[in-house]
Amino acid sequence: MEKSSSNETEPLTSQKELLDCTEGEDCKENGLLVKNPKSALQLVEDGNKVHPSQGDKGEAGQISNGYSVVQSPVPCNGIGDGEDVQCTVPAATTTTTTTTCGLEAQPQLLEPEERETWSKKMDFLLSVIGYAVDLGNVWRFPYICYQNGGGAFLIPYTIMAIFGGIPLFYMELALGQYHRNGCISIWRKICPIFKGIGFTICIIAFYIASYYNTIMAWALYYLISSFTAELPWTSCKNAWNTGNCTNYFTNASITWTPHSISPAEEFYTRHVLQVQRSKGLDDLGGISWQLTLCLLLIFTIVYFSIWKGVKTSGKVVWVTATFPYIILFILLVRGATLPGAWRGVVFYLKPDWQKLLATEVWVDAAAQIFFSLGPGFGVLLAFASYNKFHNNCYQDALVTSTVNCMTSFVSGFVIFTVLGYMAEMRNEDVSEVAKDTGPSLLFITYAEAIANMPASTFFAIIFFLMLLTLGLDSTFAGMEGVITAVLDEFPHVWGKRREWFVLGLIIACFLGSLTTLTFGGAYVVKLFEEYATGPAVLTVVFLESIAVAWFYGINQFCSDMKEMLGFTPGWYWRLCWVAISPIFLLFIICSFMSSPPDLRLFDYNYPYWTTIVGYCIGTSSVICIPIYMAYRLIITPGTFKERILKSITPETATEIPFGDIRMNAV
Repeated sequence: MEKSSSNETEPLTSQKELLDCTEGEDCKENGLLVKNPKSALQLVEDGNKVHPSQGDKGEAGQISNGYSVVQSPVPCNGIGDGEDVQCTVPAATTTTTTTTCGLEAQPQLLEPEERETWSKKMDFLLSVIGYAVDLGNVWRFPYICYQNGGGAFLIPYTIMAIFGGIPLFYMELALGQYHRNGCISIWRKICPIFKGIGFTICIIAFYIASYYNTIMAWALYYLISSFTAELPWTSCKNAWNTGNCTNYFTNASITWTPHSISPAEEFYTRHVLQVQRSKGLDDLGGISWQLTLCLLLIFTIVYFSIWKGVKTSGKVVWVTATFPYIILFILLVRGATLPGAWRGVVFYLKPDWQKLLATEVWVDAAAQIFFSLGPGFGVLLAFASYNKFHNNCYQDALVTSTVNCMTSFVSGFVIFTVLGYMAEMRNEDVSEVAKDTGPSLLFITYAEAIANMPASTFFAIIFFLMLLTLGLDSTFAGMEGVITAVLDEFPHVWGKRREWFVLGLIIACFLGSLTTLTFGGAYVVKLFEEYATGPAVLTVVFLESIAVAWFYGINQFCSDMKEMLGFTPGWYWRLCWVAISPIFLLFIICSFMSSPPDLRLFDYNYPYWTTIVGYCIGTSSVICIPIYMAYRLIITPGTFKERILKSITPETATEIPFGDIRMNAV
């Protein structure tokens, strides 16, 4: 609802301007624009609880454009049986009295408060960019790119972005901005039977917070350890080192053998993680108090960044979203000047056209663009819900998705120039140096390269600061997705207690992270990363796209967007939402289910039973969807057919700002 600047209390009708209420004409009373008296009668008889159907929404007149308009305070002129009825409502109340033609006045409930909005447009853009650009852009994209054909991989990556990732990204921004609700309550306005999707998203977000922040705790430990004249992962003379530790940088005569272990690897595995004190997932060992303190500090920063809402987090992202780009530029320039950097770049971009014939390359491209842009986590819905109603989310979607993809591409140069330098120093092929994947690529390979550069302490500090900021704004976003969902679903319980709810959520996530802080915590992180989020989020977005395009209706969705943006999406977007994007998602889901990942970390091969555990973890969130569908059908009265129809029909009005007036979709 927009605040009025000049005529805030001016009624839609006045005593000077009475409207004769005749059948078939637009009727205007008490600031309520309705198509005709019959629709007004229906609103009153239903207690002003709107149950729109797709057909009803399409039959709206030109005056209200499909929406009833309510303003308070207002005088009302109801005309019935030759009498004028006048009523006024105090400005402080949250209801307006609707007097229809010849009928008794009935109260219409309105939302008690105006929804919070971003202070500036850039706050929103930086928050979305900060969410989409995370640690995965730095380690996952470069690895997947060189593994799947180098420069040739950019072809399937671009195709999947155009026909899958960006349309889904755009769809979520539009849904959130139009309906202005979190991922749970928004389904009352789209297709109520799919409300379980919102609960699934919240559980997935909890799983992510339970392991993702632990990776940031590792980065914080590295950052603290970097404030020394000599970085601790440059030497083999520490208490945690073994006889296989080989420091080839300080002694050119030392030969790198298959049994050699770099001091950076031993610092990461034996000092930070202490995996030697764990036998695997069946014996995780104790909890590392150093990492626990680091994680506690991380969650403290997160709490005080998001506890007051987007007004606060929108300011924090000016640092956390922009700082990584400054550091990436510095590291790119530094990497390009290292000896052997060209070897890494050639390895990164040299096209292997034969790879394009392999199905797994296209699956990896689809999965990478999907997880990079990040639809399905409830974050885009939450962030967009705080936008002004007529904000150009179409432009936002194109800008932020392009920035995200370009960041991934440039990060590849940052990583592979250094890998080329490492290969030059070891006198090995780049493929041997680049065999580390995931966090190991950052905490072992890149950390080792930094340690042997001039001004290594400075570069180590800014590099791990960059990792922290990349992770923090993604955590802000993930938490905000859950917070917005719960506060919108239970406004009377948590609406005035946001700080306490955020505190409880942070404590729950911290307690859920304890298993990842054990000596075998890295094995848990790997398990959650592969199973807890991937297939579950893919399923969420697949069902979301089906619900919007096929149940809510692609025509209705496009009509909403025209109301909001002033133009209707073209045939390309419609085709993607209706068919291409769902097929794109189903393709990835089936590929994952047919060939589950064979997990291995360091020298530990995951036992077979971990696959079953992994599927159970993934299913534990998705199970909310069929459970809620069954619950919804049980509690809905009527025959089975009537229950189905009621469960797929939007049940709650969407309030639309219309100048100084509040509009409710009917």
